[in-house]
Amino acid sequence: MSTDRLSVLKTYKLYMGGKFPRSESGRVYEVTDSKGNWLANAPRSSRKDARNAVVAARKAFGGWSGATAYNRGQVLYRVAEMLEGRRDQFTAEVAAAEGLSRAKAAAQVDAAVDRWVWYAGWSDKIAQVAGGANPVAGPYFNLSTPEPTGVVAVIAPAGSSLLGLVSVVAPVIVTGNTAVVVADESAPLPALSLAEVLATSDVPGGVVNVLSGSAAEVGAPLAAHWDVNAVDLAGAAGDTGLATELEVAAADNLKRVLRPAATDWAADPGTGRMLAFLETKTVWHPTGGLGAAGSSY
Repeated sequence: MSTDRLSVLKTYKLYMGGKFPRSESGRVYEVTDSKGNWLANAPRSSRKDARNAVVAARKAFGGWSGATAYNRGQVLYRVAEMLEGRRDQFTAEVAAAEGLSRAKAAAQVDAAVDRWVWYAGWSDKIAQVAGGANPVAGPYFNLSTPEPTGVVAVIAPAGSSLLGLVSVVAPVIVTGNTAVVVADESAPLPALSLAEVLATSDVPGGVVNVLSGSAAEVGAPLAAHWDVNAVDLAGAAGDTGLATELEVAAADNLKRVLRPAATDWAADPGTGRMLAFLETKTVWHPTGGLGAAGSSY
């Protein structure tokens, strides 16, 4: 019996609303490894794909932001479990995308798994960092509590196809936002494979939507979209012109903009990216009369 067989090439697709459509335009582009060898064809997203992704993200926002913080933490931990189970696949994809040795690529995948677990642990704790009781003059309780901003467009960072991607997506969704992610154009395959992990990890459809293609082509309509509430420009760190263009487009409806900066994705991420996409709601509540002998409520 002959052992020769044709390998089954993977067809990469977009991820929107919990489904895996091809690009509306039907376009694809070649993805190569660090040495220029062909790896796969990736879908090239269009402006229509970007708009469809925003619709899916907005539809999912109510349910996801209304879930308990504890439940969101459980879901993120499940993502880590599923990613751990596909460690070999992601190691191979990261090695090809970034030109790393297998050992270094495996370390990147392990760090990405740990990053999901780290953010999962923050889900029910970030409110204590971003909110609390405020001292005020008068018989009132004054309480501030964080709320998610809404739909966040994320331009994924270049040069860190998995760890950098996880480091910008996880803080957005753990705080109750939904995301439309534009994968690194030159290395989109780990992001498109991560979408398959998300789809099987209890993440509701539409919470994360993954597009591939040109950040300049897809990022512009996302930055200008009036139903997008915030933009993370991590992937524009090396392109000042693109960053400026997207910042100007985002100003139309006063979006929150996290400006690009050089980042060590392997370092402790801190709470900055979680806090960047939270709004603060403050509530006043009367305490009743305050007498000399003490408070009455």
